[in-house]
Amino acid sequence: ARCQCKIAPRDRRNCGYPGISAAECRRAGCCFNASVPAMPWCFSPKPKKVKKFCPTDPHARRNCGFPGITATECERRGCCFRAHPAGVPWCFYHRMVEE
Repeated sequence: ARCQCKIAPRDRRNCGYPGISAAECRRAGCCFNASVPAMPWCFSPKPKKVKKFCPTDPHARRNCGFPGITATECERRGCCFRAHPAGVPWCFYHRMVEE
């Protein structure tokens, strides 16, 4: 994503070696912009923004607990808790979506 490379030159974190080509830099998953002298031209992209959410489909739940786990124990593990319906995990992992 292009927007991940919109970083102020002074905030760039070097991601290559001196003289790296644009192609090599991008192959390494980095951003390349040679317009600012004395700043890294090949630099790390901004981390992707990710949103956590609890899946709404009960059958998409991935178990994060054990039978009889309490809501408190489940949330302490950083997971979602829904005590319904029967026959699916009540304590389950979040899903992630890139924003």
